[in-house]
Amino acid sequence: MGQQERGSRRNAGYFLRFVVMLAVVITVFSVLFHFIMLYEGREYTWITGLYWTLTVMSTLGFGDITFRSDLGMLFSIIVLLTGIVSLLIILPSTFIQFVYNPWLESQKKKEVQHSLPAGIKKHVILVGISPITRNLAQVLTRYGFYNVMLCSNTQQALDLMDQGVHAIVGDYDDSDVYRKLRAESARMVVALDTDVRNTNVAFSLREYDADVPMVARAEKDESIDILKLAGCTRVFQFRKALGHSLTRRVVTGRLNVTQLATFGPLVIAETSVKQTTLGGLTIKECDLRGRLGINVVGLWNHGEFTSPLPTTVLEDHMVMVLAGTREQIDAFSAALGREIATEEAPGPVLVLGGGRVGTAAALALKDRGLDVVVVDKQNLAPKLPGIRVQVGDAADLFTLEKAGIKTAPSIIITTHDDDINTYLTIYCRRLRPDVQIISRSNLDRNVHVLHAAGANLVLSLASLVSTRIINLLEPGRVFMLNEGLNIFRADAGMELAGTTLINCGIRKNTRCNVVAVKTAEGEMLVNPDPRREFQFGDELFLIGDSQAETAYYERYWPDRGSSEKDEAEEGLVEHALRSVLRS
Repeated sequence: MGQQERGSRRNAGYFLRFVVMLAVVITVFSVLFHFIMLYEGREYTWITGLYWTLTVMSTLGFGDITFRSDLGMLFSIIVLLTGIVSLLIILPSTFIQFVYNPWLESQKKKEVQHSLPAGIKKHVILVGISPITRNLAQVLTRYGFYNVMLCSNTQQALDLMDQGVHAIVGDYDDSDVYRKLRAESARMVVALDTDVRNTNVAFSLREYDADVPMVARAEKDESIDILKLAGCTRVFQFRKALGHSLTRRVVTGRLNVTQLATFGPLVIAETSVKQTTLGGLTIKECDLRGRLGINVVGLWNHGEFTSPLPTTVLEDHMVMVLAGTREQIDAFSAALGREIATEEAPGPVLVLGGGRVGTAAALALKDRGLDVVVVDKQNLAPKLPGIRVQVGDAADLFTLEKAGIKTAPSIIITTHDDDINTYLTIYCRRLRPDVQIISRSNLDRNVHVLHAAGANLVLSLASLVSTRIINLLEPGRVFMLNEGLNIFRADAGMELAGTTLINCGIRKNTRCNVVAVKTAEGEMLVNPDPRREFQFGDELFLIGDSQAETAYYERYWPDRGSSEKDEAEEGLVEHALRSVLRS
Protein backbone atom coordinates (compact mmCIF):
# COMPACT_ATOMS: atom_id res chain seq x y z
CA MET A 1 0.00 0.00 0.00
CA GLY A 2 1.45 3.36 -1.01
CA GLN A 3 1.97 6.33 1.29
CA GLN A 4 -0.69 8.36 -0.50
CA GLU A 5 -3.26 5.57 -0.14
CA ARG A 6 -2.48 5.14 3.56
CA GLY A 7 -2.91 8.89 4.10
CA SER A 8 -6.26 8.89 2.29
CA ARG A 9 -7.57 6.01 4.40
CA ARG A 10 -6.40 7.70 7.60
CA ASN A 11 -8.15 10.97 6.68
CA ALA A 12 -11.33 9.08 5.78
CA GLY A 13 -11.21 7.36 9.18
CA TYR A 14 -10.96 10.67 11.03
CA PHE A 15 -13.94 12.09 9.18
CA LEU A 16 -16.00 8.92 9.66
CA ARG A 17 -15.42 9.04 13.44
CA PHE A 18 -16.73 12.60 13.58
CA VAL A 19 -19.81 11.68 11.51
CA VAL A 20 -20.56 8.74 13.84
CA MET A 21 -20.20 10.97 16.89
CA LEU A 22 -22.52 13.54 15.32
CA ALA A 23 -25.10 10.85 14.54
CA VAL A 24 -25.01 9.70 18.17
CA VAL A 25 -25.57 13.28 19.42
CA ILE A 26 -28.54 13.77 17.05
CA THR A 27 -30.06 10.45 18.17
CA VAL A 28 -29.72 11.37 21.88
CA PHE A 29 -31.29 14.79 21.30
CA SER A 30 -34.19 13.20 19.35
CA VAL A 31 -34.88 10.78 22.24
CA LEU A 32 -34.71 13.56 24.84
CA PHE A 33 -37.11 15.64 22.73
CA HIS A 34 -39.63 12.79 22.85
CA PHE A 35 -39.49 12.44 26.66
CA ILE A 36 -39.55 16.19 27.40
CA MET A 37 -42.66 16.53 25.21
CA LEU A 38 -44.28 13.71 27.21
CA TYR A 39 -43.32 15.67 30.36
CA GLU A 40 -45.24 18.66 28.95
CA GLY A 41 -48.23 16.44 28.13
CA ARG A 42 -47.70 16.24 24.41
CA GLU A 43 -46.73 13.33 22.25
CA TYR A 44 -44.93 13.29 18.87
CA THR A 45 -43.58 10.58 16.66
CA TRP A 46 -39.88 9.64 16.58
CA ILE A 47 -39.59 11.08 13.08
CA THR A 48 -40.88 14.41 14.40
CA GLY A 49 -38.18 14.33 17.11
CA LEU A 50 -35.48 13.84 14.48
CA TYR A 51 -36.98 16.61 12.36
CA TRP A 52 -37.02 19.06 15.31
CA THR A 53 -33.43 18.23 16.31
CA LEU A 54 -32.09 18.82 12.81
CA THR A 55 -33.97 22.12 12.31
CA VAL A 56 -32.73 23.49 15.65
CA MET A 57 -29.11 22.28 15.28
CA SER A 58 -28.92 23.69 11.75
CA THR A 59 -30.34 27.01 13.05
CA LEU A 60 -33.19 26.86 10.54
CA GLY A 61 -35.67 27.05 13.43
CA PHE A 62 -39.00 26.80 11.63
CA GLY A 63 -40.82 27.42 14.94
CA ASP A 64 -43.68 25.05 14.18
CA ILE A 65 -42.77 22.87 17.19
CA THR A 66 -41.68 24.60 20.44
CA PHE A 67 -41.42 23.79 24.12
CA ARG A 68 -43.50 25.58 26.74
CA SER A 69 -41.65 24.67 29.92
CA ASP A 70 -38.35 26.09 31.17
CA LEU A 71 -36.81 22.62 30.94
CA GLY A 72 -37.81 22.40 27.29
CA MET A 73 -36.46 25.86 26.51
CA LEU A 74 -33.16 25.08 28.27
CA PHE A 75 -32.94 21.87 26.23
CA SER A 76 -33.60 23.89 23.05
CA ILE A 77 -30.71 26.23 23.91
CA ILE A 78 -28.35 23.29 24.45
CA VAL A 79 -29.38 21.73 21.13
CA LEU A 80 -28.99 25.07 19.33
CA LEU A 81 -25.48 25.74 20.72
CA THR A 82 -24.40 22.18 19.99
CA GLY A 83 -25.64 22.55 16.42
CA ILE A 84 -23.79 25.84 15.93
CA VAL A 85 -20.50 24.31 17.09
CA SER A 86 -20.81 20.90 15.47
CA LEU A 87 -22.67 21.61 12.22
CA LEU A 88 -21.57 25.16 11.43
CA ILE A 89 -17.96 25.07 12.68
CA ILE A 90 -16.55 21.59 13.25
CA LEU A 91 -18.27 19.77 10.38
CA PRO A 92 -17.17 22.20 7.59
CA SER A 93 -13.59 22.44 8.88
CA THR A 94 -13.39 18.66 9.33
CA PHE A 95 -14.77 18.10 5.85
CA ILE A 96 -12.30 20.55 4.33
CA GLN A 97 -9.32 19.16 6.24
CA PHE A 98 -9.94 15.45 5.88
CA VAL A 99 -11.96 15.20 2.66
CA TYR A 100 -11.72 18.24 0.39
CA ASN A 101 -8.04 19.16 0.91
CA PRO A 102 -6.77 15.58 0.38
CA TRP A 103 -8.95 15.29 -2.71
CA LEU A 104 -7.65 18.63 -4.02
CA GLU A 105 -4.06 17.60 -3.32
CA SER A 106 -4.57 14.35 -5.21
CA GLN A 107 -5.95 16.30 -8.17
CA LYS A 108 -2.91 18.59 -8.08
CA LYS A 109 -0.58 15.60 -8.06
CA LYS A 110 -2.30 14.29 -11.16
CA GLU A 111 -1.48 17.55 -12.95
CA VAL A 112 2.28 17.41 -12.27
CA GLN A 113 4.77 14.90 -13.57
CA HIS A 114 6.92 12.60 -11.46
CA SER A 115 8.90 11.22 -14.38
CA LEU A 116 9.74 12.00 -17.99
CA PRO A 117 8.45 10.05 -20.99
CA ALA A 118 10.74 7.43 -22.46
CA GLY A 119 11.33 9.40 -25.66
CA ILE A 120 12.85 12.45 -23.96
CA LYS A 121 16.58 12.93 -24.55
CA LYS A 122 19.15 15.71 -24.91
CA HIS A 123 17.33 17.67 -22.21
CA VAL A 124 18.74 19.86 -19.45
CA ILE A 125 17.92 19.10 -15.80
CA LEU A 126 17.84 22.10 -13.45
CA VAL A 127 18.09 21.73 -9.67
CA GLY A 128 17.50 24.63 -7.28
CA ILE A 129 14.41 26.84 -7.19
CA SER A 130 15.33 30.53 -7.48
CA PRO A 131 14.68 33.50 -9.78
CA ILE A 132 18.06 32.83 -11.42
CA THR A 133 17.11 29.22 -12.18
CA ARG A 134 13.74 30.29 -13.58
CA ASN A 135 15.50 32.83 -15.79
CA LEU A 136 17.87 30.12 -17.00
CA ALA A 137 14.91 27.88 -17.83
CA GLN A 138 13.34 30.62 -19.94
CA VAL A 139 16.62 31.29 -21.79
CA LEU A 140 17.13 27.58 -22.48
CA THR A 141 13.61 27.33 -23.86
CA ARG A 142 14.22 30.34 -26.10
CA TYR A 143 17.27 28.61 -27.56
CA GLY A 144 15.37 25.41 -28.19
CA PHE A 145 16.72 23.31 -25.30
CA TYR A 146 14.05 21.23 -23.61
CA ASN A 147 14.64 21.64 -19.88
CA VAL A 148 12.97 20.43 -16.71
CA MET A 149 13.24 21.77 -13.17
CA LEU A 150 13.31 19.42 -10.19
CA CYS A 151 10.93 20.52 -7.39
CA SER A 152 10.53 19.18 -3.88
CA ASN A 153 6.75 19.59 -3.62
CA THR A 154 3.63 19.76 -5.74
CA GLN A 155 2.85 23.44 -5.12
CA GLN A 156 6.28 24.52 -6.33
CA ALA A 157 5.79 22.50 -9.48
CA LEU A 158 2.34 24.01 -10.10
CA ASP A 159 3.67 27.54 -9.61
CA LEU A 160 6.46 26.89 -12.11
CA MET A 161 4.04 25.33 -14.58
CA ASP A 162 1.91 28.48 -14.37
CA GLN A 163 5.04 30.41 -15.42
CA GLY A 164 5.57 28.15 -18.41
CA VAL A 165 8.41 26.11 -16.88
CA HIS A 166 8.53 22.31 -17.14
CA ALA A 167 8.64 20.88 -13.61
CA ILE A 168 9.04 17.43 -12.09
CA VAL A 169 8.33 16.59 -8.45
CA GLY A 170 10.97 14.56 -6.62
CA ASP A 171 13.66 14.60 -3.93
CA TYR A 172 17.04 15.92 -5.05
CA ASP A 173 18.90 13.38 -2.86
CA ASP A 174 17.12 10.31 -4.27
CA SER A 175 19.09 8.59 -7.02
CA ASP A 176 15.87 6.97 -8.29
CA VAL A 177 14.54 10.45 -9.13
CA TYR A 178 17.36 10.89 -11.66
CA ARG A 179 16.34 7.61 -13.24
CA LYS A 180 12.82 9.04 -13.64
CA LEU A 181 14.39 12.20 -15.07
CA ARG A 182 16.28 10.02 -17.57
CA ALA A 183 19.57 11.60 -16.58
CA GLU A 184 21.51 9.09 -18.68
CA SER A 185 20.01 10.72 -21.80
CA ALA A 186 20.33 14.32 -20.58
CA ARG A 187 22.60 16.84 -22.21
CA MET A 188 23.51 18.38 -18.87
CA VAL A 189 22.52 18.63 -15.20
CA VAL A 190 22.78 22.13 -13.69
CA ALA A 191 22.71 22.53 -9.89
CA LEU A 192 22.20 26.13 -8.69
CA ASP A 193 21.32 25.51 -5.03
CA THR A 194 23.50 25.91 -1.93
CA ASP A 195 26.97 24.38 -1.81
CA VAL A 196 25.88 21.63 0.58
CA ARG A 197 22.79 20.73 -1.43
CA ASN A 198 24.68 20.83 -4.74
CA THR A 199 27.15 18.35 -3.26
CA ASN A 200 24.30 16.03 -2.32
CA VAL A 201 22.78 16.41 -5.79
CA ALA A 202 26.10 15.47 -7.42
CA PHE A 203 26.59 12.46 -5.15
CA SER A 204 23.02 11.20 -5.72
CA LEU A 205 23.29 11.72 -9.47
CA ARG A 206 26.56 9.79 -9.68
CA GLU A 207 24.95 6.85 -7.89
CA TYR A 208 22.72 6.49 -10.93
CA ASP A 209 24.88 7.74 -13.81
CA ALA A 210 28.59 8.48 -13.85
CA ASP A 211 28.87 10.08 -17.28
CA VAL A 212 26.24 12.79 -17.69
CA PRO A 213 27.89 16.26 -17.58
CA MET A 214 27.05 18.19 -14.43
CA VAL A 215 27.63 21.90 -13.78
CA ALA A 216 27.27 23.39 -10.30
CA ARG A 217 27.77 26.75 -8.71
CA ALA A 218 29.89 27.26 -5.59
CA GLU A 219 29.66 30.18 -3.20
CA LYS A 220 32.76 29.38 -1.13
CA ASP A 221 36.25 28.71 -2.43
CA GLU A 222 36.61 25.56 -0.35
CA SER A 223 33.45 24.13 -1.91
CA ILE A 224 35.01 23.86 -5.37
CA ASP A 225 37.14 20.80 -4.58
CA ILE A 226 34.33 19.17 -2.59
CA LEU A 227 31.87 19.54 -5.46
CA LYS A 228 34.38 18.11 -7.93
CA LEU A 229 35.05 15.17 -5.61
CA ALA A 230 31.31 14.60 -5.38
CA GLY A 231 31.13 14.24 -9.16
CA CYS A 232 30.63 17.70 -10.70
CA THR A 233 32.17 18.09 -14.15
CA ARG A 234 32.50 21.88 -13.91
CA VAL A 235 32.12 24.23 -10.95
CA PHE A 236 31.60 27.99 -11.33
CA GLN A 237 31.74 30.80 -8.79
CA PHE A 238 29.25 33.01 -10.57
CA ARG A 239 29.29 35.82 -8.01
CA LYS A 240 33.08 36.08 -8.18
CA ALA A 241 32.90 36.03 -11.98
CA LEU A 242 30.33 38.85 -11.85
CA GLY A 243 32.66 40.89 -9.64
CA HIS A 244 35.49 40.47 -12.14
CA SER A 245 33.18 41.40 -15.03
CA LEU A 246 32.15 44.58 -13.26
CA THR A 247 35.76 45.70 -12.82
CA ARG A 248 36.68 45.13 -16.47
CA ARG A 249 34.35 48.00 -17.39
CA VAL A 250 35.88 50.52 -14.97
CA VAL A 251 37.08 53.70 -16.69
CA THR A 252 40.59 54.69 -15.59
CA GLY A 253 43.08 57.26 -16.78
CA ARG A 254 44.33 54.92 -19.49
CA LEU A 255 42.45 53.21 -22.28
CA ASN A 256 41.00 49.88 -21.27
CA VAL A 257 39.80 47.62 -24.08
CA THR A 258 38.00 44.52 -22.79
CA GLN A 259 38.13 41.39 -24.94
CA LEU A 260 34.74 39.70 -24.86
CA ALA A 261 35.33 36.73 -27.15
CA THR A 262 37.81 35.30 -29.63
CA PHE A 263 37.17 33.04 -32.62
CA GLY A 264 40.55 32.22 -34.13
CA PRO A 265 41.91 35.54 -35.41
CA LEU A 266 38.58 37.31 -34.77
CA VAL A 267 38.44 39.33 -31.54
CA ILE A 268 35.30 40.99 -30.17
CA ALA A 269 36.08 43.74 -27.66
CA GLU A 270 34.46 46.75 -26.06
CA THR A 271 35.60 50.08 -24.69
CA SER A 272 34.01 53.26 -23.43
CA VAL A 273 33.88 56.23 -25.79
CA LYS A 274 34.79 58.38 -22.79
CA GLN A 275 38.25 56.77 -22.71
CA THR A 276 38.98 57.87 -26.27
CA THR A 277 39.06 61.11 -28.24
CA LEU A 278 36.27 59.89 -30.50
CA GLY A 279 33.47 61.60 -28.59
CA GLY A 280 31.42 63.91 -30.80
CA LEU A 281 32.56 62.29 -34.05
CA THR A 282 30.45 60.16 -36.34
CA ILE A 283 31.39 56.60 -37.30
CA LYS A 284 32.30 57.86 -40.77
CA GLU A 285 34.48 60.68 -39.41
CA CYS A 286 36.36 58.27 -37.12
CA ASP A 287 37.25 56.07 -40.12
CA LEU A 288 38.46 53.29 -37.82
CA ARG A 289 38.09 50.76 -40.62
CA GLY A 290 40.25 52.76 -42.97
CA ARG A 291 42.86 53.69 -40.33
CA LEU A 292 43.10 50.47 -38.32
CA GLY A 293 40.90 47.89 -40.04
CA ILE A 294 38.51 47.79 -37.08
CA ASN A 295 34.73 47.84 -37.31
CA VAL A 296 32.40 49.36 -34.73
CA VAL A 297 29.73 46.63 -34.86
CA GLY A 298 27.58 47.86 -31.99
CA LEU A 299 26.97 50.54 -29.41
CA TRP A 300 25.62 50.29 -25.89
CA ASN A 301 23.52 53.38 -25.26
CA HIS A 302 22.02 53.48 -21.75
CA GLY A 303 21.61 49.72 -21.74
CA GLU A 304 20.25 49.46 -25.29
CA PHE A 305 22.33 47.73 -27.95
CA THR A 306 22.12 49.35 -31.40
CA SER A 307 23.81 48.75 -34.72
CA PRO A 308 25.54 52.03 -35.65
CA LEU A 309 25.16 53.78 -38.98
CA PRO A 310 27.89 55.87 -40.65
CA THR A 311 26.08 58.99 -39.41
CA THR A 312 25.81 57.79 -35.78
CA VAL A 313 27.49 60.23 -33.39
CA LEU A 314 29.67 58.72 -30.65
CA GLU A 315 28.89 60.15 -27.21
CA ASP A 316 30.93 59.81 -24.03
CA HIS A 317 28.34 57.69 -22.22
CA MET A 318 28.32 55.07 -25.00
CA VAL A 319 30.28 51.82 -25.06
CA MET A 320 31.64 50.66 -28.41
CA VAL A 321 31.68 46.99 -29.43
CA LEU A 322 34.63 46.44 -31.76
CA ALA A 323 35.51 43.61 -34.15
CA GLY A 324 38.99 43.01 -35.53
CA THR A 325 42.11 40.89 -35.27
CA ARG A 326 44.33 40.87 -32.19
CA GLU A 327 46.83 43.08 -33.97
CA GLN A 328 44.14 45.57 -34.95
CA ILE A 329 42.75 45.70 -31.39
CA ASP A 330 46.26 46.24 -30.02
CA ALA A 331 46.86 48.99 -32.59
CA PHE A 332 43.59 50.63 -31.56
CA SER A 333 44.65 50.55 -27.89
CA ALA A 334 48.09 51.91 -28.65
CA ALA A 335 46.88 54.71 -30.93
CA LEU A 336 44.12 56.00 -28.68
CA GLY A 337 46.03 55.22 -25.49
CA ARG A 338 48.72 57.70 -26.44
CA GLU A 339 46.10 60.33 -27.14
CA ILE A 340 44.75 60.19 -23.56
CA ALA A 341 47.97 59.24 -21.75
CA THR A 342 48.00 62.50 -19.79
CA GLU A 343 44.74 61.69 -17.99
CA GLU A 344 45.00 60.17 -14.55
CA ALA A 345 42.38 58.80 -12.20
CA PRO A 346 41.96 61.53 -9.55
CA GLY A 347 40.67 59.31 -6.77
CA PRO A 348 39.87 55.75 -5.64
CA VAL A 349 37.29 53.50 -7.21
CA LEU A 350 34.41 53.02 -4.75
CA VAL A 351 32.87 49.59 -4.25
CA LEU A 352 29.55 49.84 -2.41
CA GLY A 353 28.86 46.52 -0.71
CA GLY A 354 31.35 44.00 0.60
CA GLY A 355 29.62 40.73 -0.20
CA ARG A 356 31.07 38.05 -2.47
CA VAL A 357 30.59 40.17 -5.59
CA GLY A 358 31.98 43.30 -3.97
CA THR A 359 34.94 41.45 -2.46
CA ALA A 360 35.81 39.87 -5.81
CA ALA A 361 35.53 43.26 -7.53
CA ALA A 362 37.74 44.99 -4.98
CA LEU A 363 40.47 42.32 -5.19
CA ALA A 364 40.38 42.41 -9.01
CA LEU A 365 40.78 46.21 -9.00
CA LYS A 366 43.68 45.91 -6.58
CA ASP A 367 45.36 43.38 -8.90
CA ARG A 368 45.07 45.96 -11.68
CA GLY A 369 46.99 48.42 -9.50
CA LEU A 370 44.02 50.70 -8.85
CA ASP A 371 43.22 52.46 -5.59
CA VAL A 372 40.05 50.93 -4.11
CA VAL A 373 37.78 51.78 -1.20
CA VAL A 374 35.07 49.35 -0.08
CA VAL A 375 32.05 50.81 1.72
CA ASP A 376 30.21 48.36 3.97
CA LYS A 377 28.41 48.33 7.31
CA GLN A 378 30.86 45.71 8.60
CA ASN A 379 34.60 45.94 8.99
CA LEU A 380 35.89 43.73 6.18
CA ALA A 381 39.55 44.65 6.55
CA PRO A 382 40.64 41.07 7.50
CA LYS A 383 39.06 39.75 4.29
CA LEU A 384 40.55 42.51 2.13
CA PRO A 385 44.24 42.91 2.97
CA GLY A 386 45.75 46.03 1.48
CA ILE A 387 42.35 47.55 0.63
CA ARG A 388 40.86 50.45 2.56
CA VAL A 389 37.44 49.71 4.05
CA GLN A 390 35.11 52.55 4.99
CA VAL A 391 32.69 51.27 7.64
CA GLY A 392 29.24 52.83 7.40
CA ASP A 393 26.03 53.08 5.42
CA ALA A 394 26.54 53.66 1.70
CA ALA A 395 23.42 55.85 1.71
CA ASP A 396 25.03 58.22 4.23
CA LEU A 397 26.66 61.31 2.70
CA PHE A 398 29.32 61.58 5.42
CA THR A 399 30.38 57.97 4.84
CA LEU A 400 30.62 58.45 1.07
CA GLU A 401 32.61 61.66 1.45
CA LYS A 402 35.09 59.96 3.77
CA ALA A 403 35.41 57.15 1.22
CA GLY A 404 36.27 59.70 -1.51
CA ILE A 405 33.16 60.04 -3.66
CA LYS A 406 34.05 63.63 -4.63
CA THR A 407 37.11 62.48 -6.58
CA ALA A 408 36.20 58.88 -7.47
CA PRO A 409 36.29 58.17 -11.23
CA SER A 410 33.99 55.15 -10.89
CA ILE A 411 31.52 53.66 -8.44
CA ILE A 412 30.62 49.96 -8.45
CA ILE A 413 27.38 49.04 -6.65
CA THR A 414 27.34 45.37 -5.69
CA THR A 415 24.68 44.72 -3.04
CA HIS A 416 22.49 41.62 -3.43
CA ASP A 417 19.25 43.65 -3.36
CA ASP A 418 18.14 45.27 -6.63
CA ASP A 419 15.99 47.79 -4.78
CA ILE A 420 19.00 48.98 -2.76
CA ASN A 421 21.11 49.09 -5.92
CA THR A 422 18.52 51.30 -7.60
CA TYR A 423 18.37 53.58 -4.55
CA LEU A 424 22.15 53.92 -4.37
CA THR A 425 22.41 54.51 -8.11
CA ILE A 426 19.98 57.44 -7.95
CA TYR A 427 21.75 58.84 -4.87
CA CYS A 428 25.27 58.59 -6.31
CA ARG A 429 24.17 60.04 -9.67
CA ARG A 430 22.71 63.03 -7.82
CA LEU A 431 25.93 63.53 -5.87
CA ARG A 432 28.23 63.03 -8.87
CA PRO A 433 26.56 63.62 -12.27
CA ASP A 434 29.87 62.99 -14.08
CA VAL A 435 30.99 59.77 -12.35
CA GLN A 436 30.88 56.34 -14.00
CA ILE A 437 28.38 54.11 -12.18
CA ILE A 438 28.50 50.36 -12.69
CA SER A 439 25.77 48.38 -10.96
CA ARG A 440 25.01 44.76 -10.32
CA SER A 441 21.54 43.41 -10.98
CA ASN A 442 20.29 40.07 -9.74
CA LEU A 443 17.42 39.78 -12.23
CA ASP A 444 17.32 40.66 -15.91
CA ARG A 445 14.06 42.57 -15.54
CA ASN A 446 15.77 45.18 -13.33
CA VAL A 447 18.56 45.97 -15.80
CA HIS A 448 16.57 48.70 -17.57
CA VAL A 449 15.41 50.10 -14.21
CA LEU A 450 19.01 50.58 -13.08
CA HIS A 451 19.93 52.18 -16.40
CA ALA A 452 17.00 54.57 -15.99
CA ALA A 453 18.20 55.33 -12.46
CA GLY A 454 21.51 56.57 -13.84
CA ALA A 455 23.85 53.57 -14.15
CA ASN A 456 26.25 53.64 -17.09
CA LEU A 457 26.56 49.87 -17.15
CA VAL A 458 24.53 47.10 -15.53
CA LEU A 459 25.52 43.44 -15.39
CA SER A 460 22.98 40.84 -14.35
CA LEU A 461 23.86 37.77 -12.30
CA ALA A 462 20.99 35.87 -13.92
CA SER A 463 22.27 36.79 -17.38
CA LEU A 464 25.83 35.78 -16.49
CA VAL A 465 24.63 32.35 -15.34
CA SER A 466 22.57 31.89 -18.50
CA THR A 467 25.50 33.03 -20.64
CA ARG A 468 27.88 30.48 -19.13
CA ILE A 469 25.44 27.60 -19.47
CA ILE A 470 24.41 28.45 -23.04
CA ASN A 471 28.03 28.85 -24.09
CA LEU A 472 28.75 25.39 -22.68
CA LEU A 473 25.76 23.85 -24.42
CA GLU A 474 26.47 25.44 -27.79
CA PRO A 475 30.21 26.18 -27.87
CA GLY A 476 30.33 25.92 -31.63
CA ARG A 477 27.35 28.01 -32.77
CA VAL A 478 26.23 30.68 -30.29
CA PHE A 479 28.27 32.80 -27.91
CA MET A 480 26.39 35.12 -25.58
CA LEU A 481 28.47 38.24 -25.04
CA ASN A 482 26.33 40.29 -22.74
CA GLU A 483 22.76 41.19 -21.87
CA GLY A 484 21.00 39.72 -24.92
CA LEU A 485 23.96 40.20 -27.26
CA ASN A 486 25.09 37.13 -29.20
CA ILE A 487 27.70 36.07 -31.70
CA PHE A 488 26.39 33.23 -33.83
CA ARG A 489 27.57 31.26 -36.83
CA ALA A 490 25.48 30.46 -39.89
CA ASP A 491 26.03 29.15 -43.40
CA ALA A 492 25.68 31.66 -46.20
CA GLY A 493 23.29 29.33 -48.03
CA MET A 494 21.60 29.82 -51.38
CA GLU A 495 19.92 33.05 -50.30
CA LEU A 496 23.24 34.91 -49.99
CA ALA A 497 25.41 33.15 -52.57
CA GLY A 498 26.51 35.61 -55.26
CA THR A 499 25.55 38.73 -53.29
CA THR A 500 27.89 41.17 -51.56
CA LEU A 501 27.82 42.56 -48.05
CA ILE A 502 26.78 45.92 -49.45
CA ASN A 503 23.69 44.74 -51.31
CA CYS A 504 22.62 41.64 -49.32
CA GLY A 505 20.55 43.70 -46.86
CA ILE A 506 21.58 41.72 -43.76
CA ARG A 507 21.89 44.79 -41.52
CA LYS A 508 18.74 46.40 -42.90
CA ASN A 509 16.58 43.29 -42.72
CA THR A 510 17.83 41.67 -39.51
CA ARG A 511 19.87 44.31 -37.59
CA CYS A 512 22.81 41.85 -37.56
CA ASN A 513 26.40 42.76 -38.45
CA VAL A 514 28.73 40.36 -40.28
CA VAL A 515 32.03 40.49 -38.38
CA ALA A 516 33.88 37.67 -40.17
CA VAL A 517 33.56 35.13 -42.96
CA LYS A 518 35.17 31.69 -42.92
CA THR A 519 35.64 30.42 -46.46
CA ALA A 520 35.25 26.82 -47.60
CA GLU A 521 39.07 26.61 -47.68
CA GLY A 522 39.23 27.51 -43.96
CA GLU A 523 40.47 31.09 -44.35
CA MET A 524 39.03 33.53 -41.80
CA LEU A 525 38.26 36.97 -43.24
CA VAL A 526 37.86 39.41 -40.34
CA ASN A 527 35.76 42.47 -41.25
CA PRO A 528 35.49 41.22 -44.86
CA ASP A 529 35.57 43.50 -47.89
CA PRO A 530 31.98 44.78 -48.38
CA ARG A 531 32.37 44.21 -52.15
CA ARG A 532 33.32 40.51 -51.81
CA GLU A 533 30.64 38.11 -53.06
CA PHE A 534 29.43 35.43 -50.67
CA GLN A 535 30.10 31.84 -51.73
CA PHE A 536 27.82 28.91 -51.03
CA GLY A 537 30.36 27.27 -48.68
CA ASP A 538 30.99 30.43 -46.63
CA GLU A 539 30.32 30.42 -42.90
CA LEU A 540 29.33 33.79 -41.46
CA PHE A 541 30.04 35.12 -37.98
CA LEU A 542 27.31 37.60 -37.04
CA ILE A 543 26.62 39.76 -34.02
CA GLY A 544 23.17 40.80 -32.82
CA ASP A 545 20.53 40.25 -30.16
CA SER A 546 18.25 37.20 -29.99
CA GLN A 547 15.53 38.86 -32.10
CA ALA A 548 18.08 39.74 -34.79
CA GLU A 549 19.38 36.16 -34.76
CA THR A 550 15.87 34.80 -35.23
CA ALA A 551 15.22 37.28 -38.04
CA TYR A 552 18.39 36.16 -39.83
CA TYR A 553 17.46 32.48 -39.70
CA GLU A 554 13.95 33.16 -40.92
CA ARG A 555 15.11 35.22 -43.89
CA TYR A 556 18.46 33.76 -44.95
CA TRP A 557 18.52 30.21 -43.59
CA PRO A 558 14.96 28.87 -43.91
CA ASP A 559 16.15 25.24 -44.11
CA ARG A 560 17.91 25.41 -40.74
CA GLY A 561 15.41 22.98 -39.23
CA SER A 562 15.98 20.13 -41.69
CA SER A 563 16.63 16.79 -40.06
CA GLU A 564 20.00 16.18 -41.69
CA LYS A 565 21.39 19.53 -40.64
CA ASP A 566 19.98 19.24 -37.13
CA GLU A 567 21.48 15.78 -36.66
CA ALA A 568 24.90 16.91 -37.87
CA GLU A 569 24.77 20.04 -35.73
CA GLU A 570 23.63 18.06 -32.71
CA GLY A 571 26.55 15.64 -33.05
CA LEU A 572 29.08 18.45 -33.36
CA VAL A 573 27.66 20.33 -30.39
CA GLU A 574 27.52 17.19 -28.25
CA HIS A 575 31.16 16.37 -29.03
CA ALA A 576 32.24 19.95 -28.30
CA LEU A 577 30.25 20.00 -25.06
CA ARG A 578 31.87 16.84 -23.74
CA SER A 579 35.31 18.17 -24.63
CA VAL A 580 34.75 21.57 -23.03
CA LEU A 581 33.26 20.18 -19.82
CA ARG A 582 36.07 17.72 -19.29
CA SER A 583 38.85 20.16 -20.12
